[in-house]
Amino acid sequence: MELSAIMSPANYPEKCCSYSQAITLTKRRQIVQSRKLKYVRTTSPSLKLPPVITDCDNAEVIGARECKGNEWIHFVGVGGCGLSALAMLALKQGYEVSGSDMMWSDAMDALQEEGARVYIGHSELNLRKNNGLVPDSLVVSSAIRGGNVEILHAESVGIPVYKRGAWLGRITKGYNLIAVSGSHGKTTTASMLAYVLNAMGDDLTAVIGARVPQLAERNIICGTGCNFVLEADEYDCCFLGVTPQIAVVTNVDWEHVDMFQDEEAVKTIFRKFIGQIRVGGHLILCSDSPVACSLVNKTGSGSALPVLHNDAFQISTYGISSCNDWHSLSISSNSCGGSDYQLLHKGLHIADISLQMPGVHNVLNSLAVIATISALSTDQKNFLSSIASLKLHLQNFEGVSRRFERIGTVRGCHIYDDYAHHPTEIQATLQAARQRFPFQELVVIFQPHTYSIER
Repeated sequence: MELSAIMSPANYPEKCCSYSQAITLTKRRQIVQSRKLKYVRTTSPSLKLPPVITDCDNAEVIGARECKGNEWIHFVGVGGCGLSALAMLALKQGYEVSGSDMMWSDAMDALQEEGARVYIGHSELNLRKNNGLVPDSLVVSSAIRGGNVEILHAESVGIPVYKRGAWLGRITKGYNLIAVSGSHGKTTTASMLAYVLNAMGDDLTAVIGARVPQLAERNIICGTGCNFVLEADEYDCCFLGVTPQIAVVTNVDWEHVDMFQDEEAVKTIFRKFIGQIRVGGHLILCSDSPVACSLVNKTGSGSALPVLHNDAFQISTYGISSCNDWHSLSISSNSCGGSDYQLLHKGLHIADISLQMPGVHNVLNSLAVIATISALSTDQKNFLSSIASLKLHLQNFEGVSRRFERIGTVRGCHIYDDYAHHPTEIQATLQAARQRFPFQELVVIFQPHTYSIER
């Protein structure tokens, strides 16, 4: 097949989201290790976050129920941020876990400390034990290409092989899934949402594609409740494997140019993702992003503001502009180097919000969190009565590793590390740096994200 045909939107589902139907995973034993988190957790009795799935006790939720036996899952490419989080979650839920990668990483250190068997290099020997047993499932990173020796061996002996998106569909089935997507900002937004919900008393599960220093397990939360916060990645069409109850779209931009040939291809895949929101669900959309707005239908003409609508689910918008349901006003810098702003809902002042993190993009991220928690709440009165707790935990959130992370000071020069590699992200990072250091000289060193950028 020609490269252009592979990248065609018509080929996305077949290329990216094939499912293995070989096994059904149900009622796994969950082992939750209690650790003291780096925040004060407050339970707000008035904030009720009911699961949309009312029969959760009977749902097929992987890792949520007691069972006999212990399933073995092997992760190929376990050192990466995406698969290492899934491997750690599997460990916490009582699975036997092994994994392999070509290079060692800090994530593999953490997995090994928790009891996983991790290997440098890929080999069919990694899939065998002395008693002759083989893994029950193989989960494969998007970075792993065809011809991998472990995948080939698994297929030859009948071990089910799952791509990351398909595995996410398995492990989130039966949960009230909140999937945070977008070309930029999804990691920080998902992390902030998981942190705040947990701190407010929701016993959720979460999977994040980066280290969050304030979470005990860094990139996951392993809870016993029915809510599941997921950073939903569009790369390799991974997010097409899940069916969210609530989907967040932070923005849509031409990102991952190795996967998507143009902006229209990106829009096509996001439309498919939005189309997978469960009937009666909710879309949280940043309508300041024109491309994101183009994903859904609009009503209204002339002088009237267009209204976004969908017959299958509700839509709530957020952004800086006053035309959004949730929007900010009077953004200013605070003494922590972060941002303060007034929170408005449909023109009504709700609260004054303070963040430690600088940048307008983090104001937008926090608005997404507020809109999502409001959608989770039973009614607006319950939400508004808990706004003080929400404000506190938003203010306490310190951010995500490699997202404008201060790593040290040398001869009076503050050194920050940021993952930004797309022009839009770089612009946002520089705006945040200038906000925190309005009068100092900024020196920027850029490292290409992948070797292919240097070509």
